[in-house]
Amino acid sequence: MIRRLFILGLLVVGINSCKNEQTGTFDATEDNLPNTEFANLLEDYSKQGYALDPMVATNAGDMSYNTEFPNFLSEDYKAKKKAYYNSFKNELSKIDKSTLNATEKMSYDVLNWDIDINLEAMQFKKDLMPIDQMWSKNLDFNQLASASNAQPFKTVEDYKNWTKRVDNYLIWLDATIENMKRGMEEGYVLPQSLIKKVIPQFETLAKGNVVDHLYYAPIKNLPDNFTEDERLKLTAEYKSMISDKIMPAHQKMVDFLTKEYLPEGRTTSGINATPLGDDYYNHQIKLYTTTNMTADEIHNLGLSEVARIRSEMEAVKKEVGFEGDLNAFFEHVRTKKELMPFTERSQVIAFYDSIHNVMKPQINKLFDKQPVTAFEVRRTEPFREKSAAANYSPGSLDGTRPGIFYTPIPDVESYNVFDKEDLFLHEAIPGHHFQIALQQENEDLPTFRKTLWYSAYGEGWALYTESMGKELGLYKDPYQYFGMLSAEIHRAIRLVVDTGLHAKGWSREKAIQYSLENEAESERAITSEIERYMANPGQALSYKIGQLKLIELRERASNALGDKFDIKEYHNQVLETGCIPLKLLEDKIDAWIESSK
Repeated sequence: MIRRLFILGLLVVGINSCKNEQTGTFDATEDNLPNTEFANLLEDYSKQGYALDPMVATNAGDMSYNTEFPNFLSEDYKAKKKAYYNSFKNELSKIDKSTLNATEKMSYDVLNWDIDINLEAMQFKKDLMPIDQMWSKNLDFNQLASASNAQPFKTVEDYKNWTKRVDNYLIWLDATIENMKRGMEEGYVLPQSLIKKVIPQFETLAKGNVVDHLYYAPIKNLPDNFTEDERLKLTAEYKSMISDKIMPAHQKMVDFLTKEYLPEGRTTSGINATPLGDDYYNHQIKLYTTTNMTADEIHNLGLSEVARIRSEMEAVKKEVGFEGDLNAFFEHVRTKKELMPFTERSQVIAFYDSIHNVMKPQINKLFDKQPVTAFEVRRTEPFREKSAAANYSPGSLDGTRPGIFYTPIPDVESYNVFDKEDLFLHEAIPGHHFQIALQQENEDLPTFRKTLWYSAYGEGWALYTESMGKELGLYKDPYQYFGMLSAEIHRAIRLVVDTGLHAKGWSREKAIQYSLENEAESERAITSEIERYMANPGQALSYKIGQLKLIELRERASNALGDKFDIKEYHNQVLETGCIPLKLLEDKIDAWIESSK
C-alpha cells in the first residue's frame, strides 16, 4: 500500500517531448509538435492545484506553501475546489484534441477523467466523517511533525514555517469536530469499532512529557549552524506550541470522541448503512478500480480467485509435508516459531536489506529502466504503528528525498517473515518504488502525471510484481512462496469482503471470519484490515483488479508477438506512462502490440 495524499489532478509544467505513448516511438512531423495552448492550460492547472492543496506541494518537493494548511472542510474551500475543476473542465473543452500529439492526447484523456472523478466525489457528504484510523489528514500531517519527512527543518525560517502551519492545522482540527457533530445529526458517523481505534491516536499526542512528544522531534535535530540564541528561542517556542496548543487540541478531540461521538457510533459496518448509500460505494468502485464493474461482478470474481489460489496453497502444504486441512496449515504458519526469528527491530531492517541484495543481479533481466531516486527501509513511526500497515512513501520530485518503505514492528518477537519477501516486492522493489520513482523521473511526462495516483494502476502494478519473485531469485523457501500466495489470496479476499461489507450487508465479524477461514494472517492483523476497508470503501478492490489487467495485457502481448515479445519492453510500456486509468493503459498496450508486429 502506498500512503500518499490523494492528488487533485495537479502539477503540470508543460509538455517537453513528442514521444508517442501509443507506440513508444517519437513523432517527428510538424503536425505532432507540442501544442502551446494545451501546455499553458496544464501549467495553470498545476499552479492552482498546488495552491489548492499545499500538502501535495510539500510532498512533491515544492516548498512554496510550507506554512499553509487550508481548512478543507470549510464551505469557502469547497467552493474554490469546485470552481477549480469546473473552470479547467471548461478550458479543456476548448482544446481541439486533433491538434495534439500522442503524449498530449493521453494527458488530455487523463486530465479529463481526473476532473470528472473529483467533481463526482464532491456530490457526497463524506466530509461529515472527516476522521478515521488510517486515511485522514491528521495522520498525514503528524508524519510531517517527525522532522524526517517532506517538511524541511534546515533553516530558522523552516522551523518558523512549521509553527505557522501547525496553527492552520489546528483550525482544521476544530472544524472536524463541528463536522462530526453535524454528521451525528444527519446519520453520517463512523462505526464504533473504528472510533475506538482513533481515540488512542489522539491520546498519544495529548499527553506525556513535552520533550518526548512527536512535535518536539525537530528540536532534537536542530542544525549545528544555528546560533545559541536561535536554538534557545526555537526550543522555547516549540515547547509552548506543544504544551499550549498541540496537547490541548488533541485532548479536546479525545474528550469529544470519547464522551459524545463514541456513544453515537454505528453498530453497522458498511457504508451503505449511512445516507451515502449505494451511490457512494459505486462511485468508490469507479474511483479505485477505474472501471465500470459492479459490486456483484467484483464479489463473484473474488470468490473464484479465492478458490483458485486455495488449490495452489494445497500444493505447497503437500510439499512441506503438513498433515491436516488448509485452515490448520494457516494456523501452523501463523504460529511457527522458526518464522519469527527476530529479537531486535534492527534485525527486521537488515532482513529486508538482504532480500534486496538477493534480487539485484536479476533486476536487469526484467527491467530496462530503473530509478535514480534513492531508497530506504524504515520502521513505522510509533504514533501510528499499532494501527498501520506496511506502506511506501514516495521520494520528492527532484530526488533529494528518498522513497521509503515503512514497516510497523509493534512486537518484534512476533514479526513473522513467511510473507515478507513478497511484501518487499510490493512495497519496495520493483513494486511501488520502481513505479513511482520512474513516473516522477520521466521527463517526457507533464508534471501533473508525475504525481497522479490511481490505485488500480499503482496497487495493481505492485501486486503484479509479487508474481515475479522466482524470476528475481526469491521464493526458494516454500514458506516464502506460500507467503506470496497468501498475499495474493489476501487481495482476492478483499474483493469478497469489501463488497460484502458495503454492498451485501456483511457485518465486521462476518468479514473477519471469512478472512480467517481463507488466509494465514493473525486475527489481530485481519481485524485491522477489515476495519481499514470499513474506513475507505472500495480502496481494497484496486489491487486485484489492476493486477489481473496487467497479467492479461502481458499474456496478450506475449501471445501476439511470440519471439518478438520482450518482457523488459513490456515493463517499459507500462511504467513510462505513470498512473492512468486501466482502459487508457489497455489502449496503449494494444497500440504497442500492433506497432511491434
